[in-house]
Amino acid sequence: MNLDDIKCSFCGKSRKDVSKLISGPKVYICNECVTVCNNLLLKEDFNKSISKYKPITIYNELEKYVIGQNQAKKYLSVAIYNHYKRLDSQKNGASKNIELTKGNILLIGPTGTGKTLLVETLAQKLDVPLAIGDATTLTEAGYVGEDVESLIKNLYQSTDGDIEKTGRGIIFIDEIDKLAKRGSSSNNGRDVSGEGVQQALLKLLEGKTITFSPNNSKLRKSKNIKVDTTNILFILSGSFNSIEEIVKRRIGNKGMGFGATVKHEEEDKNLLRSKIQNQDLFKYGMIPEFMGRVPIIVTVDDLTVDNLEEILWKPKNSLIAQYKKMFSLENIELVFAKDSLREIAEESYKRKMGARGLKAIMEDIMLDIMYEIPSMEKVHKCIVDKMVVKQRTMPHIEYKAKVS
Repeated sequence: MNLDDIKCSFCGKSRKDVSKLISGPKVYICNECVTVCNNLLLKEDFNKSISKYKPITIYNELEKYVIGQNQAKKYLSVAIYNHYKRLDSQKNGASKNIELTKGNILLIGPTGTGKTLLVETLAQKLDVPLAIGDATTLTEAGYVGEDVESLIKNLYQSTDGDIEKTGRGIIFIDEIDKLAKRGSSSNNGRDVSGEGVQQALLKLLEGKTITFSPNNSKLRKSKNIKVDTTNILFILSGSFNSIEEIVKRRIGNKGMGFGATVKHEEEDKNLLRSKIQNQDLFKYGMIPEFMGRVPIIVTVDDLTVDNLEEILWKPKNSLIAQYKKMFSLENIELVFAKDSLREIAEESYKRKMGARGLKAIMEDIMLDIMYEIPSMEKVHKCIVDKMVVKQRTMPHIEYKAKVS
């Protein structure tokens, strides 16, 4: 038989029409059919991988990577579970009589408290496609900037062009508080164009079919992609600076709880933040129609010194673990004394940068030694203590004993 006469047993294409033709016992399959079969299996695995996670399982996964924020982790675990349970019920036809509505989420809390990390960890552990956007770059259609519909395109690209996975993905939009109408909040948020972006986001949040060109070019002739946003979960995030003052004016001192005593400023803010209602967000500058599409409000707390200290070493991918790994590549043991971790945490707390401050401080402390150590010989151990952190001196170095 002429090799060119061999055809794929599934699609019928000849050997010359495809890149690769794989032979089996009296059967052939082309590379294109292999790709189709692989995509079908991936879609099946994708659906199964999400449905097997219960709220407690999701919470326990978050615990490995995110320190503190226990209430926020519980809310998110339940919301994510309910969202994908709702999608499964639609697929199985189990919700014909009662329509289960989508529960988009708003995360409120100071910068550096783990809002983005929570969402990234969720998406990674559930193997759900995720697109991250910044509200400050978004504009109404026709203005210079990033159109709100580009968020859908970014999600589509993160799935390598899988429309079904795109329609079940997550879009995370940070800095959403910057869209507040000017004059409506205590911090005088963004100008009135922010309201226009809120309006533009409304239909995306509720459900709209978005059409776009996959190659980002209007000049090329290509088939447009259509994505329905009805089942895409939107998680919005913002610091909403000074919103605690709005809450305080609404509830007064009595609303803080009978006999409540507040030891620290962050406890006061955490307590007030936990009582945020839609009316407070309206006063801040978020329009009612927009908040109507975001029924779940999750607040995150200011991080304490204890939290910051734990963040340094406790998570699976902690900063300390990463630095230790880096030094181990040079066959050097890196040791952080307990008092050094406390000192780093206290310095970060004073800077009011949250967990982000830890990375900057660590880089500052380790700069000189990481610059010099590749050129140093016979280094066995590097020890960082409190004074090294305080005075930014070189860590203590121990050398390998000479072999007599």
